[in-house]
Amino acid sequence: MFDVQSLIRPHLRNMKPYVSARHDYRGEAVAWLDANENPFPADLNRYPDPDQQILKQTIARLKGVDPAMIFIGNGSDEAIDLLMRACCTPGKDSILVLPPTYGMYRVSAAIQGIAVEEMPLRADFSMDEDAIAQTLRTGMIRMLFVCSPNNPTGTVMDPLAISRLAASFQGLVVVDEAYMDFHAGRENDSMLSRLMAHPNIVVLQTFSKGWGMAGARLGMAIGNSEIIAVLNQIKAPYNVNSLTARAVLTRLEQVDKVEAQIAELIRLRDALHQDLGRLTIVEHVYPSAANFLLVRFSEPARVHQSLLSRGIVVRDRSAAVAGCLRITVGTAQENKLLIDTLSKL
Repeated sequence: MFDVQSLIRPHLRNMKPYVSARHDYRGEAVAWLDANENPFPADLNRYPDPDQQILKQTIARLKGVDPAMIFIGNGSDEAIDLLMRACCTPGKDSILVLPPTYGMYRVSAAIQGIAVEEMPLRADFSMDEDAIAQTLRTGMIRMLFVCSPNNPTGTVMDPLAISRLAASFQGLVVVDEAYMDFHAGRENDSMLSRLMAHPNIVVLQTFSKGWGMAGARLGMAIGNSEIIAVLNQIKAPYNVNSLTARAVLTRLEQVDKVEAQIAELIRLRDALHQDLGRLTIVEHVYPSAANFLLVRFSEPARVHQSLLSRGIVVRDRSAAVAGCLRITVGTAQENKLLIDTLSKL
């Protein structure tokens, strides 16, 4: 049986976290005199619930997991940072990333003095499972980051391959599913359904993308309760503010609306893919299971600057994938503006 505690840095295993009086009190208070707040009534004069139990329970029902398996924080980036703090020793351990991929894995590691090793994706942006497995058996790699659907390529990684890698790896496999809501086969390809079989897998998800709440900054890490407990021990005491919690709880009551928006974005993505493919300046539009398209242009720098000069902002990813810009799927009007502008370049 896999020893989950072996993933955690030894000095954190019995660490006593900061605990406010409200961690332990679950009744109906008649006077809050514990946290040095301004007592005069105002919408935000009280600290938020440090545990956000109602929010966690609501999310747990949606995801079909136990609330103890959910960490919520300030975007998925907070979870990425805390997972490294929990599992990697600076100056000793390293992480493995699969470029081209999301840049914050490398940034978080650099901030904490953790080395980064790379195993590039294949030409079709799939994982080289054998090469990854061999790399994981060497050195001091403690964490593998797999982004699926991948940013910036939009590629869905093989869930069976991820499972096999987790089964043979003594470290932590972090599967970043920020864009999974836009994947038609998400029920089969999300790693959420495989968490019980693999205690060393943690899934990252977010309300920023499909749920349309990027401004709220709420991300989740879902995994083995022992790992999640450590994240809750080392997080800041009130890491999710009251405004965010309220907004997300309200949005969670609008599941049908959210699903309709996601379906519309998928339709718009597929239409944009076809429209871009007809342009002479476009060399290739890569398939995507996300809400963006990776597009290779014959003159990417000129196209990028031309779009910026007209107030159309896209992401230059040519340093990661030669000749490519990453284009987010917008509204029908925004997509038409983009195509009309590109057709004149």
